[in-house]
Amino acid sequence: MNTSRAARHPEPSGAALSHAYWTDVVAPLLEKHLPGLRYAAARLGSGSEVLGLDDDQSQDHDWGLRLTLLVEDGAHEVDALLERELPNSWRGRPTRFATTWEPVVRQRCETATARDFALSRLGVDTSGELPTTDWLSLTGQAVLEVTGGPVFHDGTGRITAIRDRLQWYPHDLWLYAVDADWSRLGEELPFVGRAGLRGDEAGSMVIAARLVSTMMHLAHVIHRAWPPYSKWLGTSSSVLLEHSPLPGADDVRRAWRTVLTAPYWRQRQDAMSTAAEALATMQGAAGLPTITPATEPFWGRPHHGVREQMSATLRAAITDPVVAALPAGHGTAEQITDNVRVLVDATSRRRLVER
Repeated sequence: MNTSRAARHPEPSGAALSHAYWTDVVAPLLEKHLPGLRYAAARLGSGSEVLGLDDDQSQDHDWGLRLTLLVEDGAHEVDALLERELPNSWRGRPTRFATTWEPVVRQRCETATARDFALSRLGVDTSGELPTTDWLSLTGQAVLEVTGGPVFHDGTGRITAIRDRLQWYPHDLWLYAVDADWSRLGEELPFVGRAGLRGDEAGSMVIAARLVSTMMHLAHVIHRAWPPYSKWLGTSSSVLLEHSPLPGADDVRRAWRTVLTAPYWRQRQDAMSTAAEALATMQGAAGLPTITPATEPFWGRPHHGVREQMSATLRAAITDPVVAALPAGHGTAEQITDNVRVLVDATSRRRLVER
């Protein structure tokens, strides 16, 4: 949660505002007009407040009196009721407003069944166990839109069951995702030094920054934490490592800072290796297979690379034949590409992983 808000701004966070809106306005209306209705009330879906990261700037669009209402029968009836009965404003804020995805002034309590809501965010059916391809097609951001926000009330138990099911990958897919990030690091880590040796400091910086992003993703995966999309990846990584119980978290943060600010490639390369070694240590402490050292000189050159034994060790621990047969190093949809237009489209994500 954004702990600096209270000192700067008297407004509550978006999630707190949604909770109060449900308690004071929406719940009484539902009780009056649909007594006995079993439903869940939450603040899920899009918006930085779902991640607890909203601030004053967040309020310039799509921020306000929003709720997620999940009912198993009569979703349209609930939506129509609220559109008809809600007051025009509450606490000085409009109850009806346009959004970037729907430029129509209407009430913003999203109403659906728990299954349909999750399907709209994930692109997969969460009513049962997820097959391997479904897991691979998920992005951390999509999952967080279902699991990251607060549930204020769950009268059906459906959304809680879905959130429990989405806590984390099955174990062998966890190993596969960890290996994919190491594989991506291994492909380009030597280039940080190679570009710099040719005098291309800008190229070295670009490669290093891209690999720091991969390391941030890896840090989330090691911690069994879904990574958000790029706008919040750095913030989420900082919070994750600040509160990490695993050894090496401070070393990783310091090394990343050096990588991103170093003016010369040798400093940048050394810091990359320091971060990689610390991540390998954290990986072992999390109960995953690992090797140390994780890096080594690349073909006798003054550059660093990831040891091939890292991938071999991780893949050797995979026992599920379906996962073992997946293309080595490809990973999940968000590990295959960072193209936003692809990652926000469930059909496009599935095409990436169905092979």
